[in-house]
Amino acid sequence: MRKQLYIYFLILSVILMGCANNQEHTSKQGQPNIIYILADDLGYGDVSVYNPSEKITTPNIDRLAESGIRFTDAHSPSSVCTPTRYSILTGQYPWRSRLPKSVLSGYGRALIEQDQQTVASMLKEQGYSTAVIGKWHLGLDWVVKEGREAALEIPVDNPNGAKILTTMNPDDIDFSKPPTDGPLKHGFDYSYILPASLDMEPYCYLKNDTLVELPTGHTEGNDLNTGYTGAFWRAGLMAPGFDMRQVLPTFTSQAENYIRNQKNTEKPYFLYFAMTAPHTPWLPAKDFEGSSQAGDYGDFVTMVDAMVGRVLTALKESGKEENTIVFLASDNGPFWRPAFVEKYDHRAAYIYRGMKADAWDGGHRIPFMVRWPGHIQPGSVSNATTTLANLLATVADITGVNQVKGEDSYSILPVLLGKTDKVPGQDAVVHHSSKGLFAIRYGDWKLIEGRGSGGFSEPVFYDPKPGEAPGQLFNIKDDPSETFDLYQQKTEIVKQLTIKLDSIKHLKSVNDL
Repeated sequence: MRKQLYIYFLILSVILMGCANNQEHTSKQGQPNIIYILADDLGYGDVSVYNPSEKITTPNIDRLAESGIRFTDAHSPSSVCTPTRYSILTGQYPWRSRLPKSVLSGYGRALIEQDQQTVASMLKEQGYSTAVIGKWHLGLDWVVKEGREAALEIPVDNPNGAKILTTMNPDDIDFSKPPTDGPLKHGFDYSYILPASLDMEPYCYLKNDTLVELPTGHTEGNDLNTGYTGAFWRAGLMAPGFDMRQVLPTFTSQAENYIRNQKNTEKPYFLYFAMTAPHTPWLPAKDFEGSSQAGDYGDFVTMVDAMVGRVLTALKESGKEENTIVFLASDNGPFWRPAFVEKYDHRAAYIYRGMKADAWDGGHRIPFMVRWPGHIQPGSVSNATTTLANLLATVADITGVNQVKGEDSYSILPVLLGKTDKVPGQDAVVHHSSKGLFAIRYGDWKLIEGRGSGGFSEPVFYDPKPGEAPGQLFNIKDDPSETFDLYQQKTEIVKQLTIKLDSIKHLKSVNDL
């Protein structure tokens, strides 16, 4: 009898274990796919659902917003490329990294630490396939030629305070060998990337951290006297088959193929599609010339919109649209000088002051929207203040991960689901300009630690005269264009926000633990 009971319980245990395993497998299968589309230098006012001025129309992006939730108070963690991308993937403010300010060149070393958690590595541990397609701009550890090891020494007097090489002399690099650090080292199963911005050498593609074609050619650059606008790109090394005008379509095709290839797989996937536009060079295809009333830049934005449409069509055709979350954002504000505002009567930053690189809102207030069929109410609009650093915690919340290592990341899932109009646990958000000027947003108030833009707009920095305020304070609700500086009138608020900013700055980074 005992033997029979033992056999019975043994069989029952095996059955229960099998059920548990099946439940776990089903849970993993039910996890949503995640597509994160990141435009490059797309302004808040470039998207027609935000700015219906009719200078530029973006029907595909508008439809994405209308089928999900659109944020009106979303911000990039930095006002320029590299640092924002660091925050998106790590959940940390970029000034906690080895690059406190500015950006890497195409020859900069890998910025993300080897053992640092990323959105990709976290999702990979949860059984996801992971891919990055497009602009990387987070550094690659290029292999140096034999005898050139001194090229890897970090300058002691780096003006940006970087504890990393931000650039190298290409003559010291052995391009015949693949970089030893790239996307595959940080959680991505598949990568097809451009090293940095499309106006920075080397002009070449890397597939799975290996050069598709060696950059044995050279370009003299283009539109070098335009003030970094128009069809501008720098001189430098270029792969012989590299075509500037085909970069955006090439990456879009790669993204489409990746999505379609997931059609018959049960494994969930994460695609980080980092577009190269409308960042310079402004090179709209012939089909898009004259498609806007804002010159080549506006035409390029309409091309970006069309590429977003192609990706969304591929998703629909894959049959997985209903179980896929789509995020769309920009990495910072637009590079749109006042002369262009006057010439085209188009405000790429909408009503917000400044532009890319600035501490003013024009530098970091961005279009941001999320679609998740069956979960997010279509046509929703949220005024919640949020930053792109919140992706890590949000994805962890969605997929059931209990702990993340990004101390500046907070889940916006409750906002997405319409349960609250504020990001839980997020007391304040910090902004950072290209030249290292800090700002903090707390409720309706925004404090900037110094005078000037801290970026591209004039004045960049301003030394206050005796009796003048050392910083700037604005009520963003009453004065979204940051016109009326209340620093000297609201001294208690200045004190309160200064204390908050200092406490966030001195929060110990996971990189220091």
